[in-house]
Amino acid sequence: MSTLVAVDLAKCYRLLNHGPTVLVSSAHGDQSNVMAAAWAMPLDFSPPKVLVVVDKATHTRQLMEASGEFVLNVPCRAQAEQVLKAGSVSGKDVDKFAVSGLEAVAGDKVAAPHVAGCIAYLECRIISEPHNQQQYDLFIGEVVCARADPDVWHDGHWQFDGHDDKRSLHYIAGGSFFSIGEQFSVQVDKAEN
Repeated sequence: MSTLVAVDLAKCYRLLNHGPTVLVSSAHGDQSNVMAAAWAMPLDFSPPKVLVVVDKATHTRQLMEASGEFVLNVPCRAQAEQVLKAGSVSGKDVDKFAVSGLEAVAGDKVAAPHVAGCIAYLECRIISEPHNQQQYDLFIGEVVCARADPDVWHDGHWQFDGHDDKRSLHYIAGGSFFSIGEQFSVQVDKAEN
């Protein structure tokens, strides 16, 4: 396992730009929780902000609202079974970290833990938007710290070649996932545009 490296906050949106499934982790007091979420995305550059949809019924949301913080973790193909388990049970009754086999690691700048083995994480402080939170279950977070696995994050970009088990996950339904595919580049002549 590689030690995660700091990601320039001006470029942290690139950690989510390709639409991966995320693990949302939260904590308050002596409780912590983790849940899988497919609806997360970058929102703004300066300061960097993200969006995530977290249902009212979840224990993760209760801890987020109590603490004002959360972490978006980017899991990889090697963690697919753990991600599915984390998304299949409620943390109100069980320790989801233990049940899913995920390990909570202390956050850098927030009290919410990040998830060991993930290829990236973004630590966030909630920007309170009561209408959006209550009406749409939509949370805006200001990113205060971001880190990524240097095996697959180079020069401000994902580069998964040669690391198939570290490719990001994209949940479909019914236990089915895609992992991110091959990267390719396109060049255009700027003079023609």
